Amino acid sequence: VQLQASGGGLVQAGDSLRLSCATSGSTFANYAVAWFRQAPGKEREFVTARSNSGGTTFYADSVKGRFTFSGDSAKNTVYLQMNGLEPEDTAVYYCAARATYYSGNYALTPDDMVYWGKGTQVTVSS
Repeated sequence: VQLQASGGGLVQAGDSLRLSCATSGSTFANYAVAWFRQAPGKEREFVTARSNSGGTTFYADSVKGRFTFSGDSAKNTVYLQMNGLEPEDTAVYYCAARATYYSGNYALTPDDMVYWGKGTQVTVSS
């Protein structure tokens, strides 16, 4: 399983950014896929995740209403649309996946995931 995150950058507070995570076809269709982030000096934290079926998505309270998880099956790519970015969103963002069932109704932990892509840096200036 290969995951490749991209799209990070330096933006100002209030700006938007869209991250992409390219996956293999089987990963997109059958795996639970999640986004995590890790700020300097902090533990990796859950951002959002989509169920294996793709029908349910769960968001961390800190990003609910601002971030949106979506996917393009034709491109085997998932996206994280981030609006209203805040300096507190500054972190390295990672996409991750696992084959085991995930309902999409609760936050995952890093230990729940099996496959990880390299992170992409998001920096939000005030």
